[in-house]
Amino acid sequence: MRWRAFALAFTAALTLSGCEVGPDFHRPDAPKTSAYTPESLPAATASADVHGGEAQQFVTARDVPGEWWSFYRSPALDGLIDEAIKANPNLDAARSALTEAHELQLAGEGQLYPTVTGSAGATREKFSGASFGTGTSSIFSVNSASLNVSYVFDVFGGTRRNVESLEAQTEFERFQLEAAYLSLTANVVTTAVQEASLRGQIAATQQIIDIESQELQRLQRDFAAGATANTAVLQQAAALAQTRATLPPLEKSLAQARHLLAALVGHLPSDAPTTEFDVSDLHLPQELPVTLPSQLVEQRPDIRAAEAQLHSASAQIGVATANMLPQLSLSASLGTISSGALFQPGGGVWSLGGSLVQPLFEGGTLLHKKRATEAAFGEAAAQYRNTVLTAFQNVADVLRALQSDADALNAQLAAERAAEDSLTVARRQFQLGAITYLTLLNAEQTYQQAHIALVQAQAARFSDTAALFQALGGGWWNRADVASVD
Repeated sequence: MRWRAFALAFTAALTLSGCEVGPDFHRPDAPKTSAYTPESLPAATASADVHGGEAQQFVTARDVPGEWWSFYRSPALDGLIDEAIKANPNLDAARSALTEAHELQLAGEGQLYPTVTGSAGATREKFSGASFGTGTSSIFSVNSASLNVSYVFDVFGGTRRNVESLEAQTEFERFQLEAAYLSLTANVVTTAVQEASLRGQIAATQQIIDIESQELQRLQRDFAAGATANTAVLQQAAALAQTRATLPPLEKSLAQARHLLAALVGHLPSDAPTTEFDVSDLHLPQELPVTLPSQLVEQRPDIRAAEAQLHSASAQIGVATANMLPQLSLSASLGTISSGALFQPGGGVWSLGGSLVQPLFEGGTLLHKKRATEAAFGEAAAQYRNTVLTAFQNVADVLRALQSDADALNAQLAAERAAEDSLTVARRQFQLGAITYLTLLNAEQTYQQAHIALVQAQAARFSDTAALFQALGGGWWNRADVASVD
């Protein structure tokens, strides 16, 4: 009868082990919107007759390529990114974190299986008969060996919920790796563009210095000949000095950009890549993919990572709930034991038992832990919503920036050309004595500012194009080297 009761209890435990307490996770619905911005996207941006001024077309519902940086058609940039992917320590750390999470997941899955241990022992003792009034003594041995099996029935699914949580943590680390990959590639591109912009600004400043130096030399000759006042010479010298003073900050920024590129590719600053970038070496991508808003939650690594955290928090509610319910376990052992002379055959021993443990009073610990997991789920849900809102904001900001960049470059090109024409006329008129030197100086400063702003406007189009690819998720789902630990 005892064996029959045990068999019935065992069968009931197996039946109950199919249930899981706690909420079943359901992926949040994608935002129900068909656009990123209040206004409709134009078919294309404005264009300007200068390098980097090509019109860019917005192609709705087009997928993002896995190697989106190839659109810049720069072999040097492609090579630098390949080097960064192989050597960047942040990527190495993210890969190791993914492997760690996966191994912890496998370790958690092991709790679903019985635990089997083996043990063996041997003792040898000398027994004295003096304590019993005899003068004889004997030597005997006790040898034992056993196999022990224990199993905790996952009656209410607490272990399975814990495994579910660990699987979600693995997914979190997987998308953290993709986020690190995307951040790295985007940083290499934008830093290369920044370097190109700074080189352009330095070249433009040097050109202005040459113009102002030539003007100073002419004024000095005119002053020596008595054709102009010393005031004009001093003002021109001051203007030249001010222009030269703008070079060191630009050179400092260029050096820092080079140091950053070195770090991104896993090098020390003293071992920076020899590749140098100029705006003329980059081509502006002219067809820009704009994926559907409903797909953004699938594509953004940060959204997928936030979803994984939400999933993990949901599973932890089930773990905390199961901990408040009865725990059923079974244990068994089989072995042999012998006594007397060494290696003497012994008798077999075995044991079989089960236990049922129900928490009755723990000072509210289990209840409050369950409430804490529910609060953690609410926190993760709010963080997920915030991540989605930020992602849509990123895309909207970049789409608007791309249109404004094109308009700004078009306007800046017109301003630079107008300032150059004005400077040419002003120099001729000053030579004829038709204007004062102050008017010429204003024309020089206007041209200087317009020329530098034009270089910056060119670079902005390249940088914000990279920002769009990053905001749309970077196309990781189209890469052949997406991380896998299976």
